Amino acid sequence: MEDYSKHITIKSLAEDDRPREKFSGSGRHTLSDAELIAIILGSGNRNETAVQLAQRMLSNHSNNINELAKLSLNDLKKFKGIGEVKAVTISAAFELGRRRKESETIERVKITSSHVAYQLLHKHLSDLPHEEFWVLLLNRANQVLKEERLSKGGVSGTVVDVRLICKMAVENAASGLVIAHNHPSGQIFPSEQDKSITKKLKEALKLFDISLLDHVIIGDQKYFSFSDDGLI
Repeated sequence: MEDYSKHITIKSLAEDDRPREKFSGSGRHTLSDAELIAIILGSGNRNETAVQLAQRMLSNHSNNINELAKLSLNDLKKFKGIGEVKAVTISAAFELGRRRKESETIERVKITSSHVAYQLLHKHLSDLPHEEFWVLLLNRANQVLKEERLSKGGVSGTVVDVRLICKMAVENAASGLVIAHNHPSGQIFPSEQDKSITKKLKEALKLFDISLLDHVIIGDQKYFSFSDDGLI
C-alpha cells in the first residue's frame, strides 16, 4: 500500500505538471480548473498536493466552479489543509471574478456625435472658474475607454502637451481621441491657439495611426465642435 505519511508538495511533481510552471510556460488556457485553484492554494496537506486537494474540492461539488464559489469561509475550512488565510484567499479570488463579470456588463459609451461627447464632458467642464483640458480615449468602435484630465490652468488658459496626449493614447491602445476644454468666460468660439494645437495634435497622432475625431469647447450650457464646423 502506498505510504502517504510524508507531506506531498507540488515540487514533488514532474516539472511539466507543476501548475505555476505550466502557467508560465504554456499559458493560462492550458491549466485545468483544479490546477488554477492549486495555484491559489499554494500548498496541500500531509496527504495531498495542492492539485489533489483542489481536485477533491471540485469533486465534492459536482466539478462545478460556481458551486465552489458559493462556499462560505467556514465551509472552505472544512477541507483539510485550508485554514483561515487560504479560505479568505480563495473567496477573494472568486469575488474578483464576480466583479469582473459585473464590470463587463457595463456598456461603454459610444461617441456617435459631438452632442454625445458634450453630454459626457460637460459634467467635468461646466461652471468651472478656470480652464481644464480633457481627453476621451476611444477604441475602434468609438467607445470610450477612458476619460482623462490632461491639465488644469487659470482663467485664460491651460497647458496642452501634444507629446503627453500621444503617450497617453498609445499606452491605452486608443484608436481615436476626442479632446475638450472649457472657456470660463462662456465664449465658445475657438481662438487661433485652439486651432493651432488641434492641427498640431491631429498631425502628431497620424504617426501612430490614431484619429483625432473632435475638439469640443464647452462654455455656458453650450459647446463648439471642430468636427461639426469642418475644422478638423
